[in-house]
Amino acid sequence: MAHINVYGAGLAGCEAAWQAAKLGVEVTLYEMKPEKYTPAHHNSGFAELVCSNSLRSDRLSNAVGLLKEELTRMGSLIMEAARATQVAAGSALAVDRDRFSAYITDKIRNHPLITVVEKEVSSVPEGEITVVATGPLTSDPMADYIRDNFAGDGLHFFDAVAPIVDASTINMDVAFYASRYDKGDADYINCPMTREQYDVFYNALISAEEATLKDFDKNLQKELKVFEGCMPVEVMARRGYDTLCYGPLKPVGLVDPRNGQHSFAVVQLRRENAEGTMFNLVGFQTHLTFPEQKRVFRLIPGLENAEFLRYGVMHRNTYLPSPDLLDADYSVRTRPEVSFAGQMTGVEGYIESTGSGFVAGLNAARRALGLETVIFPQITMIGAMAHYVSHGGIGDFVPMNANFGIVPLPEKKIRGGKVVRNEALAARSLAWIDDFVSGKTGPDTQEDNN
Repeated sequence: MAHINVYGAGLAGCEAAWQAAKLGVEVTLYEMKPEKYTPAHHNSGFAELVCSNSLRSDRLSNAVGLLKEELTRMGSLIMEAARATQVAAGSALAVDRDRFSAYITDKIRNHPLITVVEKEVSSVPEGEITVVATGPLTSDPMADYIRDNFAGDGLHFFDAVAPIVDASTINMDVAFYASRYDKGDADYINCPMTREQYDVFYNALISAEEATLKDFDKNLQKELKVFEGCMPVEVMARRGYDTLCYGPLKPVGLVDPRNGQHSFAVVQLRRENAEGTMFNLVGFQTHLTFPEQKRVFRLIPGLENAEFLRYGVMHRNTYLPSPDLLDADYSVRTRPEVSFAGQMTGVEGYIESTGSGFVAGLNAARRALGLETVIFPQITMIGAMAHYVSHGGIGDFVPMNANFGIVPLPEKKIRGGKVVRNEALAARSLAWIDDFVSGKTGPDTQEDNN
């Protein structure tokens, strides 16, 4: 029987294993937990979410919303789990992270064609079809192997994680429930700030003490790069007094329903679990020391007595020089039996990692079965991400979230504004996806299909 290996049981690895097994291919899934953990992982389950619990917007006019819909229509395990463990988050999709991981772990472990081996791997066997999805915190032996055999010196950046607070310790005499512009249900807790309160918070934040880098990060301190989409809040604040007010603390669209008042700045907290007992500080990824997080974040009105259930942490991420290395099916050009998936390819975000795992796993299985690979066209978001990873953009290659800027526009201009344009691009993409699912379109589709 046809067989592939998958290294890593994160979102990308689990999706890759699931798609391969759906095609009738036997999968050996290697995962080093619980024998060994990365500095960012603590749960023995698969698909552990270590940053936010949000999978972001559900709207088709939003790029990640489109990518989620593409994956859903094609039978993604990650999207199935997300819907089954969803928690209230307005117009966004957020999950109970423990239930999410448990759902995926159960599905993977109980699939008759997937064998889980709890073992750290450090190389890819010659001639064996393998998807490497060991994540941005790949263990040192495997990272050395990848660097020596594929990526040269590689590239590095740092990723930051937001803190979580006990909902019962939030002062709701100050804070209020609302979603921006009243979109969806009022699922976010909002902490309003006057200008004077913001001044106190801002000055404390920009002068707060940062944590010392862990041993595994010290050699990279001089080449620190902060990815824009997951920037520590203190780094963002140091860019200027108003930066936070145009970012995570922007007050627009948030009115206190009790008095109709607008605020100078607003800190939003998003539900972390289904019961609503935990909330995370939206956009507050941080590298401050734990005592400083407690001191500074308690200056936020409504959080003066907040109990922190988890403090923010910062850790190293690693990604490949993918345009020099990978094709649009995420396989290595010089060794097509080897594919990479997940954040190490240069996709950024949970859903983007899932998309890369879907493509890599599908095509690894097709190779094992002697079938042609599927190159998703750029008119789909899943194909646009694969094209970006394999071709890059202008300038240095950097991690990229799903966005409509990497999707080609149709020859005929779409009028009516950005939302109308994006909805039209989404409709075009989903028409192709539906044809693919129904078998009307196949692996001979070219990636520049318009």
